[in-house]
Amino acid sequence: MVALALTWAILPFVPPMPMVEPLSPAGLLVTAQQLLIGLSMGFLLRLVFGALELGGQVIATQVGLGFASLVDPQSGAQSALLSQFYTLLGTLVFLGLNGHLMLIQLLADSFTVLPVAPTGADRDWLWIVVNWAGHMFAGAVLVALPAIASLLVVNMAFGVMVRAAPQLNIFAVGFPITLILGLLIILYSLPNLMYQLNNLFSEAFRGISQLAGGAG
Repeated sequence: MVALALTWAILPFVPPMPMVEPLSPAGLLVTAQQLLIGLSMGFLLRLVFGALELGGQVIATQVGLGFASLVDPQSGAQSALLSQFYTLLGTLVFLGLNGHLMLIQLLADSFTVLPVAPTGADRDWLWIVVNWAGHMFAGAVLVALPAIASLLVVNMAFGVMVRAAPQLNIFAVGFPITLILGLLIILYSLPNLMYQLNNLFSEAFRGISQLAGGAG
């Protein structure tokens, strides 16, 4: 229904379509090109949420919340609770920045820059997608880096404590302390997460614009 509504809204602004039979070889080639363009644009934006999910999974493992998982309604698989929290937070930021409106605008503009034709996506165009994929997952490291660095210091402190007092049961003491400190670290790292989210979404839209403007 959303796809049909967007099609109905964008259709008046789309340049004239090529006069080809939909089921002919030329028509199938045009359909494949348009599917590839649309999937690539959506893939770049989906990578931002994939970076958030990966960052949340890494943080959950370090904190000790890896066992707290729920069924992800999108993928149908088990994912860490922190991953879903970061994904939900990223979705709210995306909507708060009017990212959905920007995406629709880029989608409408792509029909002008990349008209419906048998040509459009080439090897250089696909290489842009691959480069941005690696760049986006580097954002997952930046999302999880504050918590990882802080918890590394905590674990090093526990190592010193075990060496100083071998009779100390580090498993009974360390887990609740790590969990509490991990939750505090997540709380105080949220402002930095907002900054990283803003950068990730900006880079994703820049990549989508580069796809629309650099192909053809």
